[in-house]
Amino acid sequence: MACRISELVIDCADPDRLAAFWSEVLGYVELGREDDGSIEIGPPVGFGGPQPTLVLSPSGDPRPGKLRLHIDVNATDRDQDAELERLLALGARPADVGQTGTENWHVLADPEGNEFCLLHARIQPLGDPRRI
Repeated sequence: MACRISELVIDCADPDRLAAFWSEVLGYVELGREDDGSIEIGPPVGFGGPQPTLVLSPSGDPRPGKLRLHIDVNATDRDQDAELERLLALGARPADVGQTGTENWHVLADPEGNEFCLLHARIQPLGDPRRI
């Protein structure tokens, strides 16, 4: 028996803004909203599918420094340079976490400064979720 990651929770100042950003990045849709202002986004198949959902949870607490966990993404339908251009146009920005400059990935920050990496390899998109 094993567990699988079903959702990731990200504390943020503006859940609407981050939900819009990450939905565009990942091709996700809004799955629900809670009374506390949290927004859950995920693949159209919804919670429990092969990809985890993201819960953007409102928080006024400032981030204390570098994140201990970050998201890595890979392009599925274009090369890394084209995907980098797309992510920057969506509002990502380059981030410096001590890279040497020889890495084959890009460190970026989402609109609230949360670091994530765009990796080099292109991966296959998931198949039809109805076949899961």
